[in-house]
Amino acid sequence: MSPSLDPATPHLNRLLDSRAFPKTICPSEVARALSAAELQRAGVTSWRDLMPAMRERAFELRDEGVLEILQKGEILPVSQTMQQTVGPIRLRRKVA
Repeated sequence: MSPSLDPATPHLNRLLDSRAFPKTICPSEVARALSAAELQRAGVTSWRDLMPAMRERAFELRDEGVLEILQKGEILPVSQTMQQTVGPIRLRRKVA
């Protein structure tokens, strides 16, 4: 069973909203913001256990047009899948 990201969603939104364009966040900032109780509700014991699901959610939000995913300062093309992406990523709200 994959972790539930419900406890992470408010932290994700808060962190994204706290950074003015073009500033970014790291998905691990979201995972590390969860309390022990929130991690337990998510079904994990460590923030690191949440990272694969955080990364998956980032790509879902990118596909929904909510945010941009960057790697090495460059926006990843929409055609690039999570499976094709190796290494650290950064996130930011997409500007309308």
